[in-house]
Amino acid sequence: MAHPKRRQSSTRRDKRRTHYKAVVPQLAKDATSGELHLYHRAHWHEGKLYYRGKVVLEKEVATTEEN
Repeated sequence: MAHPKRRQSSTRRDKRRTHYKAVVPQLAKDATSGELHLYHRAHWHEGKLYYRGKVVLEKEVATTEEN
């Protein structure tokens, strides 16, 4: 099994770790509803699924039949 021959310095360790950081997600404002959502993602608003400002899917309301 591989193991390091020399101890890695804290500077080299920290240089490697600088790339592991949290990124703030970019939000877009929908033109039709004005709601904030993630880019390149569909989002629900008032029972409708929107993508790029257009309705993609409408939520069907379940109706119960009574005899």
